Amino acid sequence: MPSPFSAEERSRITEQLLDTATRLFSTQGLRKTSLEELTAPAGIAKSSLYAFFASKEDLYFEAMLRQSEEVRRRVIDEGLNRGSDTRDALRRFLHATVAELDTNPLYRRLMSHPQEMATVAAKLTPERRAAAAGGPMADLLQFLDTHVEGDPQVLLGVLRAVLLTPLHAEHLGAEIYPAVMDRLIDAVTEGITPC
Repeated sequence: MPSPFSAEERSRITEQLLDTATRLFSTQGLRKTSLEELTAPAGIAKSSLYAFFASKEDLYFEAMLRQSEEVRRRVIDEGLNRGSDTRDALRRFLHATVAELDTNPLYRRLMSHPQEMATVAAKLTPERRAAAAGGPMADLLQFLDTHVEGDPQVLLGVLRAVLLTPLHAEHLGAEIYPAVMDRLIDAVTEGITPC
């Protein structure tokens, strides 16, 4: 049975679905985003979503994967891997990740709503889950394991705790938030790295 969509239509519709999904999932989240909201801009019926993605969660996952390499480039390649030493590398990683949280709505949503990622992961096949296994946090975990003494999972937890601060920047006040982040990053990186 021939596909109801030409290759050109499939490409256009897929891009439209991903663009719409990124915007809506960033602002409304997974649960509050309806199939109608996702498919209407692409000009397809709700049921046609399944000709492109296995589920709404699969679409969310693909939108996340679409940004993953750019996020990795900014926080790992241009952050962590450019440090002059371990402490500087972690500072660069944290500053780059804070900048990502401040400018990337989908990444911020994933950090502020971890239950959404758990819901998405629960609906994915093992093969699809494996596609995300090598993300920026895996790179960071490997770095911690080889450069910093201590349990890498605990160290990762400490760094992730720092990354929760930008989610509450309005409570700190816009005028002091940058200075607070600088001091917090310095304190944490000095505390977990050797002199």
